[in-house]
Amino acid sequence: MKPSKRDRVLLAGLAAVLLAGASVAGESAPRTWTADNGDGTFTNPLFYDEFSDPDMIRVGQDYYLTGTTMHAMPGLPILRSRDLVNWSFVGYAADRLDLGPNFRLEDGDVYGQGFWAPSFRHHDGVFHIFSNVNREATFHFTARDPAGPWTRTRMKRGFHDLSVLFDDDGKVYVVWGYRGIRMAQLNADLTDVVPGTEREIIAPEQGMGEGLHFTKVGGKYWITSAWFDGMMRLPVARADRPEGPYEVNREISVGEDFGLAEGARLEAPKPPFTIVPPDPRPRGRTALHQGGYVQTPAGAWWGYSMMDYNSVGRLTALSPVTWKDGWPYFGLPGNLGRNPRTWVKPDTGATEAPHAPYERGDDFSGAKLKPIWQWNHVPVDAKWSLAERPGFLRLKTLPAADFWKARNTLTQRAIGPESRPRVLLDASSLAEGDVAGLALLNLPYAWIGVRKVAGGLEVEQRDQRTGKAFQARVAGTQVWLQADADFMAETARFAFSADGEAFTALGEPMAMVFQLRTFQGVRYGLFAYNEAGREGGHADFDSIEVFEPHPRGLRRPIPDGRRVTLTALGQARTVTVEKRPLGRAALRGQGGYLTVAADGTVSASKARDDKAQAFQWIETPTGELALMSLVTNRFLRVSAAGVWTADSPGPRSDGKDGARFEWSEAR
Repeated sequence: MKPSKRDRVLLAGLAAVLLAGASVAGESAPRTWTADNGDGTFTNPLFYDEFSDPDMIRVGQDYYLTGTTMHAMPGLPILRSRDLVNWSFVGYAADRLDLGPNFRLEDGDVYGQGFWAPSFRHHDGVFHIFSNVNREATFHFTARDPAGPWTRTRMKRGFHDLSVLFDDDGKVYVVWGYRGIRMAQLNADLTDVVPGTEREIIAPEQGMGEGLHFTKVGGKYWITSAWFDGMMRLPVARADRPEGPYEVNREISVGEDFGLAEGARLEAPKPPFTIVPPDPRPRGRTALHQGGYVQTPAGAWWGYSMMDYNSVGRLTALSPVTWKDGWPYFGLPGNLGRNPRTWVKPDTGATEAPHAPYERGDDFSGAKLKPIWQWNHVPVDAKWSLAERPGFLRLKTLPAADFWKARNTLTQRAIGPESRPRVLLDASSLAEGDVAGLALLNLPYAWIGVRKVAGGLEVEQRDQRTGKAFQARVAGTQVWLQADADFMAETARFAFSADGEAFTALGEPMAMVFQLRTFQGVRYGLFAYNEAGREGGHADFDSIEVFEPHPRGLRRPIPDGRRVTLTALGQARTVTVEKRPLGRAALRGQGGYLTVAADGTVSASKARDDKAQAFQWIETPTGELALMSLVTNRFLRVSAAGVWTADSPGPRSDGKDGARFEWSEAR
């Protein structure tokens, strides 16, 4: 029996408690990914759903974050945190972006365009967001309160991957460009450059990329950029004056991918959609690149940046920063330019309970959509409603040739490493030619839905890449539709049910890929359109739930007090694990504890040494174990000859460095 709407509201309230990491019956029951491990440490990414091109500021005790949203509306989300790890949703700076028919999917599209690479600033009590719009101009948003309202001004021109600096002398500068970095002074109303001030300040051959972040620290001017040609990295330039000359350091963060291999890539964004298979070689193609720095009230520095996490999209990571020779490196002493996936939370002077910014499930009982939702392009407001049938999302069908061109598709970012969106659809008011359902919006896309045909209703699963469609008859008008998305295997499967309990698989597995046509990862989409070239009926979506089989990623608890066997490169070692505070462990073998010397040499010692014998217990994105020594800040590895050392900069994606361990309990 289906729960009533009231029952589901109560269940949603319980889910919210669980989502916040509260204790039920004495046990923590997380329902979604949070970076906070609850033990004083965090694990990257900050969010396991896409948050690309991040820009972060601190205002007093609060940190604020925004990022790219492209063609999704509303755009430019604002998140707030007190501890840099747990973030809450504040609002959107832009309710929509309507600059012509293509923004409304009326004459072409703007996939992969829209708001991108924003510059977030706070000056004299005013919040500023500058964001370029492809082929249009740069837009400037201002607000006294980050929750809004926001005022939007169109600038006189566009600035590619810009960053703005409010200097101490009252002047305002903008930098932008790719490789050849340009700078100009902005006029008083921040709408255009001051004539005669534009110049190139960094030449192409100096090694800077794009995605700029312009700051002033310690009397010097700093510009970070994203370099993506070859191994991804985060170069930084510094100068004593805003116009330079600039010195460039290309080694601030280099090739840090936490051991994640490059997944499937789309060769061309059109049929036949040739897919380039995954490449395990350690080429650094998924590594941290675009980002910047933020300072805590106590003076500590932390870095933030994004990485290409394959088909789930571009994710945001947090990094400890170490200053050396006047340069701010991501990483820890002894391993600069790299950083651990799991590390101690920043000391910001504030404590927050583990929580996620959004609730993903929705029973559509509210007066407005939850913040997780964004429309694919500008919606047609008269063709959707939460009020016409309270407790349901109603989508009225408009003509479209296919899902890619369908208007009023409501989306949210998919979450990894695995997730299962499930929707309940009432298809009783579909007209002939209508199709409605659940999609995985990507290029290529795939969906499962209900189609109204002359004989009644049928369930259909369609895959854009293969061009194949599979149908099944369904009794009744209420249908549950679901997709099982595995972002480590980069495949998804679809299924349907007439009762919400017994599900029947339909179609073939979908291949999910990373692609730059939409400049987004995979998104869940609720859609309804008419393929007969006319307006039809409507689809009523009762609810959506998003299940996460692994809400803590693929991590397993530290096996405290257990004997385990570590295996890499065919070499095995059995040890007893002794858990230490802050997510660390000591490893005791037959000859004593594994003990690390300053040069990375590993020996066995029966005398206890809490630092020399402590390893940060870290798991790679695909679930193998990596152990970072607190002496060298480098990782334990074993050679094919059986020599153990703690000198690896980080686990390689191909596993050939012996720093990725499979572990199992010893018998």
